[in-house]
Amino acid sequence: MKYTLRQLQIFLEVARHKNMSRAAKTLCMSQSAVSAALLQLESQYQANLFDRVGKGLKLSSLGLFLRPKAEHLLAEAEEFHQAFLAKDELGNLKIGASLTIGNYLAVAYLTEYRAQYPDAKVGFNVASTPEIVSQVINFEVDIGLVEADVRHDELEAIPWRDDNMVIFCSKKHPYANNKKLSKNDLLNANWILREAGSGARQTFDKAMQAFNPEPNIYLELTHNEAIKRAVETGSGVGCLSEIALEKSIQRGDLVALHYPGLDISRKFYFLLHKQSYPRKAVSRWMEMCRANKP
Repeated sequence: MKYTLRQLQIFLEVARHKNMSRAAKTLCMSQSAVSAALLQLESQYQANLFDRVGKGLKLSSLGLFLRPKAEHLLAEAEEFHQAFLAKDELGNLKIGASLTIGNYLAVAYLTEYRAQYPDAKVGFNVASTPEIVSQVINFEVDIGLVEADVRHDELEAIPWRDDNMVIFCSKKHPYANNKKLSKNDLLNANWILREAGSGARQTFDKAMQAFNPEPNIYLELTHNEAIKRAVETGSGVGCLSEIALEKSIQRGDLVALHYPGLDISRKFYFLLHKQSYPRKAVSRWMEMCRANKP
């Protein structure tokens, strides 16, 4: 066997960053040391793992083929290492969560997980659904928690739990006194929504496909709290997860609206890379999320 685990680690960091200097910074190595280690690995097998594109690097066809295998091998080596330390039942865990899940659900799960496994090293990142998808594809996280049924050849989307979207307005908006919205209400409203590509926006757009003309998009914002604040001013109507709206509606700051027959329900999903190593920590995290519903 000609390669070392360190060489594989360097190969994977360069693959993630597509840049020698950024990979070197992550690895706490000099750029020349990273370049030398990668060159040695390629020379040992007389193969090119990367193609140069301008000032950046792009995985070659061989690099693309070997990357998931290297990720799998290093994950298995880490679990082997943890077993020697008698900590195999916890392991490290890197989690990525889309905004609604990350801000309103996952923190409670994270607190419980850390209470059960206080020595675990847990990375937790909150970003938009497209960003979490990218992180799972690039092995930057072990598992993603997302608000959309992602279709990608490299990924497996596993249904987790149901969620309902709610149309809402400010208590001072003219719609606040309407028990039921009409089609004209939906079409005439100034909609304040999440950005295109987000899980919440995908659900909204799918539900509104039957309407012609299309609803008026007044504002697109990337954070749920920003949407809630904008709607509170009375300038428009929003549509977000009931999880994000629960406290604001209970306080009376926002008012839930209803349109009979409009299906804005959805599911949350676990997102895994099909070629990732089956980590025990990932399985335990999924079990805990399924068993608890804050």
